[in-house]
Amino acid sequence: MVAVDPSTLHIVGDEDSSKRRQILEGARKVFMDLGFDGASMGEIARSAGVSKGTLYVYFADKNRLFETIVEEEVLEQGKAAFNFDPARDVTTTLLDFGQAYIQLLCRPRGGSALRTVMAIAERMPEVGRRFYNNVIALTIARLAAYLEGRVGSNDLAIEDCELAAAQFMQMCQATLFLPFVFQSAPAPSAERIAEVVESATRMFLAAYQKKLT
Repeated sequence: MVAVDPSTLHIVGDEDSSKRRQILEGARKVFMDLGFDGASMGEIARSAGVSKGTLYVYFADKNRLFETIVEEEVLEQGKAAFNFDPARDVTTTLLDFGQAYIQLLCRPRGGSALRTVMAIAERMPEVGRRFYNNVIALTIARLAAYLEGRVGSNDLAIEDCELAAAQFMQMCQATLFLPFVFQSAPAPSAERIAEVVESATRMFLAAYQKKLT
């Protein structure tokens, strides 16, 4: 039996990971520039600087390559550390969450992934559903669970916490996300994000904060 040097396996593993990353970066650029329909495996191989043969070693087809990019976006957004400590006051929690949420949505390349998912969701509904359920719906559910706790503490008066959570997230996006995702404006500044989120928080509390009697 031939002995295998473990250090060699480590190098091969690193090279394999690096090549896979190179392909994904090239594919992401092609999908962003040409859309799903306009992208071809040949164009992706050229963008990634690899042969088509090498590309097919890592990914069976364009669909699987695109799904991998979507899965990475889901994982990236899943890493967001939103603080929904039940003991935190509502105003602080909403302000911190709103700013962190918009910064995540409007980060570099974040818009391109969402645009591509939106463009292909009709043809590949399972990809669209997975992205929505594991990113958007999950965030709504986490905020809704926090709001339910504050309703129980008599800080808020909300009948439908899931609806209220979605409303707050949409208000935070106002004037910021759509111009960014459609490339009509650059990513908003931290100052502008804070301004919009503060306005959204005031509106939310005006509607749902329990009135003192």
